[in-house]
Amino acid sequence: MTAQSGGESLLAPKNLAAFLLVSVIWGGTWLVIRDQISTVPASWSITWRFIVAALGMFALARFRGEPLGLPREGWRWALALGLFQFCLNFSFVYNAEKFITSGLVAVMFALLVVPNAILGKVVLGQRITGAFVIGSSIAAVGVAMLFAQEYRASPATLAEVLTGAGLTVGGILAASAANIVQAMEGAKRQPLLTLLAWSMVTGVLLNAVFAFATQGPPQFDTRPGYSLGILYLGLAGSVITFPLYYGLVRKVGAGQAAYSSVIVPIVAMVLSTLFEGFVWGPLPAAGAAITLIGMVVAMRGRAAPPPRRSTPEP
Repeated sequence: MTAQSGGESLLAPKNLAAFLLVSVIWGGTWLVIRDQISTVPASWSITWRFIVAALGMFALARFRGEPLGLPREGWRWALALGLFQFCLNFSFVYNAEKFITSGLVAVMFALLVVPNAILGKVVLGQRITGAFVIGSSIAAVGVAMLFAQEYRASPATLAEVLTGAGLTVGGILAASAANIVQAMEGAKRQPLLTLLAWSMVTGVLLNAVFAFATQGPPQFDTRPGYSLGILYLGLAGSVITFPLYYGLVRKVGAGQAAYSSVIVPIVAMVLSTLFEGFVWGPLPAAGAAITLIGMVVAMRGRAAPPPRRSTPEP
C-alpha cells in the first residue's frame, strides 16, 4: 500500500476555501469541548457527538449519491479510522482539556506535522529535510514556554499539567495515524462520505463500550448549551469539516493538509483568552509566536517526496 497525494495545489481556489473553512471551524471546537466535559464524562460526550455526526454523514452521503454500504475491502479502513480518529484521538483530547486550557491543547496540536512527517517517512519513503527538523525544534521550544506559563498561572499541580500534555501527545499521535491511513491508496478507493460515516459508527461503538465500562450507564446534560454544543461539534465540527479535511488529504497530501495546524491554534487561543481567562504575558506571547514561527519553518521544509524513478517499477 502507498499513500501519495493527488498532486493538487493547496492554493487552488477550491482547496484553499476548504482549508480556511476547516481551520476556522476547528479553531472554535476546542472551547465547546471544554464545556462538554464540565458535567458529562468525556467518553459519553464523544459518543453523543458522533451519533449526531454519523447520522449527518449518512444523510450527506445519500444526498451526494454515494452508496450507504462499504465493500468488503472498505471495512478495514473504516475500523482503522474509527479507532484512531473517532475513538483514541478524541478520547485523548477531551480528557486533556480537564487539565490544561483548550487553547494550549490547540497550540500543541500544531505539532501534528511532526508525526505526520515521521510516519510519512516510514510509510511513504519521504525524506525529512533539515529545515523541517529545525522548524520543529523551534516549535518545541515555544510549546515548552507555554507550558511553563500554564504551570505558573494554573492552580493545577505539575503532575496535572504534565498529564494534560501527555494526553494531548496521545491525541496527536492518534490523529497522525488516521491522517496516514486516510491517505493510503486502499482508503482513497473508498467513497469518502460512506467511509467516514461507518468510521464514525465504529467510533460510537468503541466509545460507548468504554464509557459504559468506566462511567456506568449513559449520562447526558439537559442544559440547552450542552445540546447545542453536541449539535455544533457533530454537524459543523464533524460532518462539514471531516469530508473537507480528508478530501484535502487525498488531493494535496497529509503534509499540506496539516498546515491548518497553524491557523487553528490562533483562533483557539483568542477564544481561550475571551472565555477561559487565559492571561497573556511576555512568556506565553513569546511561546505562542515561537511555536507558530517554528511550524511555518517546519512546513516550508516538510518531508520531501521521494525522488522519481527514471525507469518504471517492476
